[in-house]
Amino acid sequence: MTKAIQAPIVLEAQDVRDHLSKLDALGAMRALFTNLGQDKAVQPAQTVTLLPGDSGDFITYMGASAEPNIFGAKLSPYLPQTDDPIITAWTLLMSAKTGRPLMLCDSGELTTLRTAATTALAVDLLARAQARTLAIIGAGSVARAHLEQVKGLRDWDEIRVFAPSLKNENAAAKWTALDERIRVAGSAEDAAKGADVVMLCTSSGTPVLKTEAVAPNALVTSISTNVANAHEIEPTFLMQADVYCDCSTTTPSSAGEMKLAAQAGWSPDSIRGDLAGLVCSNCPAPTGDRPVFFRSIGLGLEDIFMAHSIYNAATC
Repeated sequence: MTKAIQAPIVLEAQDVRDHLSKLDALGAMRALFTNLGQDKAVQPAQTVTLLPGDSGDFITYMGASAEPNIFGAKLSPYLPQTDDPIITAWTLLMSAKTGRPLMLCDSGELTTLRTAATTALAVDLLARAQARTLAIIGAGSVARAHLEQVKGLRDWDEIRVFAPSLKNENAAAKWTALDERIRVAGSAEDAAKGADVVMLCTSSGTPVLKTEAVAPNALVTSISTNVANAHEIEPTFLMQADVYCDCSTTTPSSAGEMKLAAQAGWSPDSIRGDLAGLVCSNCPAPTGDRPVFFRSIGLGLEDIFMAHSIYNAATC
């Protein structure tokens, strides 16, 4: 008798949202980078494909892991329109045992969650144990996800938040209601001044913080957006800081400030380590006498592990 072939499941955005509360995103990222550091996972470089007729592009994020035995890819298109561009993201999760698809899912909220969880892992590994002041630049869904992922990692006394949108009293009130330790700052520099950890959580393609405001031993984290050569901090900051990233073999060729800093004489060889090295204690810790900069570009493996987590939540 022929064994029935199980069809892959398809999860739309609401289906994914229904299972988000079940996920341990930080745990998934820690497992991912442990696998990567132990050569149990493979992280190819992301690729950008231009669509014909200057009609947009799409980024392909790929990854494979032996534990669990999976591989897959996320496709994220950028499609210019008369008004706002269309930006979506879908992940295909495959079994490396059968070679068959397990799931196709909307990756919008999973991307936000894995971005925040990756930053949280960096904060856990790079921030000083005695860190007490947290600054968040940005106030959108990515910033809120970052807050949720890091609020329990240190005994924060104060959480400062800045975004131009928080000049609106209602918007500011929604943020201060999230945690009694939150105060809205008057500027990015006001938020960052003296802070132990500064998380840049914007979609800006240009710097959002003057580096003079960064404390000498602070950790600054930064994420990516689709804008070409996007960078949330001045490239020259890399020459003043101990630099880490999510993946040292792929990030320098994609991160905007790293590419621009390299043109000005900074060398990617000066990167002290990445998350796999930090999790597996295979790279040096920060020196302690300079600020620390962590850059995340978003990895295919992050998407694959998040897809596997939501797959397990949906099928258990």
